Amino acid sequence: METTHNMSPWTLIAEASLLVQLVMLILVLASLISWFLIVQRSSLMASARHSLSRFEQSFRSKDSNLKQLYQKQQPESPGVEGIFYAGYYEFAHLQSQQSEPEAVMEGVQRAMHVAISREQQRLEKHLPFLATVGSVSPYIGLFGTVWGIMNSFIGLSQSEQATLAAVAPGIAEALIATAIGLFAAIPAVIAYNRFAARSEGLVSRYYDFAEEFSIILHRRLHNRAGN
Repeated sequence: METTHNMSPWTLIAEASLLVQLVMLILVLASLISWFLIVQRSSLMASARHSLSRFEQSFRSKDSNLKQLYQKQQPESPGVEGIFYAGYYEFAHLQSQQSEPEAVMEGVQRAMHVAISREQQRLEKHLPFLATVGSVSPYIGLFGTVWGIMNSFIGLSQSEQATLAAVAPGIAEALIATAIGLFAAIPAVIAYNRFAARSEGLVSRYYDFAEEFSIILHRRLHNRAGN
């Protein structure tokens, strides 16, 4: 019973060397921050996707009025609402200055591209941290493992009786560092790949919306010019 108690994970962590404990602490903190970001990014991506679908439905509705839709938005609205606001604001501003249709459309597209770029930065925020945790954590854990095994063999060389029981606790505590490193890395890598793909998909849909909106505004400009 005593041997089993001494070989429990918590006991091994408590009795590990200071450096191995520091490695484990760093990995645990990285894992906790990663999980916080995973939850936060999941909520943000889901909100952006639902907001885009809802706005596209209103935008493409037969009863849709662009001016009324514009008046419902805020200048700092996130997502597709902000892209629409930036495009329509620039359209109304340049049109009030009696600018040429080509200049109006160029300004509208430029304004929407800036808004899309800003939204892309918002969606991809903190993703580099997840990528870093996913790529570095296994190596940090491996460093703790190598250090722990090295200490175990140093202690074994100084012992009169070289037995497996003497070296097993040190090797076990060292392997725990690798396990924690993998525990931190695997979710971070999966989350990074998933969020990067979702962000790319949303940005692609934003560009599609910007093109569709540009076509509508371009058609409106030429209809007025024809009249």
